[in-house]
Amino acid sequence: MTSLTSVTLEVDDLAAADRFYTAAFSLGPQVRLRACDTATKGFRGFTMSITVSQPADVDSFIGSALEAGATTLKPAAKSLWGYGGVVQAPDGTIWKLATSAKKNTGPAIRKIDDLVLLLGAEDVKASKQFYVERGLTVAKSFGGKYVEFASDESGPVKLALYKRRGLAKDVGVPEEGDGSHRVVLGGTSGAFTDPDGFAWEPATVTSPSA
Repeated sequence: MTSLTSVTLEVDDLAAADRFYTAAFSLGPQVRLRACDTATKGFRGFTMSITVSQPADVDSFIGSALEAGATTLKPAAKSLWGYGGVVQAPDGTIWKLATSAKKNTGPAIRKIDDLVLLLGAEDVKASKQFYVERGLTVAKSFGGKYVEFASDESGPVKLALYKRRGLAKDVGVPEEGDGSHRVVLGGTSGAFTDPDGFAWEPATVTSPSA
């Protein structure tokens, strides 16, 4: 099964980004950093999502991100599905912190349950078929709105497709944007680019920057 093993964020200031992610999330080897100066403007078409077990952990991660220099896009709040908020890192990457729980069962432990990369797709059904043809297995599918692919031990990052307009609305930003996505996906298959311009490269075992 083809899977997503790492996400490389392309940033203007590598040292500053390394300091931010170490202080904010301590994500480990599945998130890497790479210096890049290609032009990008507005919504980059993707978001990163961290899911945790309780609201205290959402608050803890959002707090450390803000202290490290992130800005708030959506303050943490309760909703029908749980509790969560959205911040934007200094490098421009949008991060959603969320839990399905509405009450705490103890103090924050800062344990990440799932790390998810959501790609904004203009045509979710077409992008879904593209990925299925390249060996990814669908775990969940909701018509032309959302698709989540299965992951295994070799793929510590979950991959999902979301209608681009809906994804931008979910994190509280305008959908307009152009230029580089400033993200590269590392996988267990070869190099390719999907219908929405997201680039994949073969996974490496080199030490990550974050």
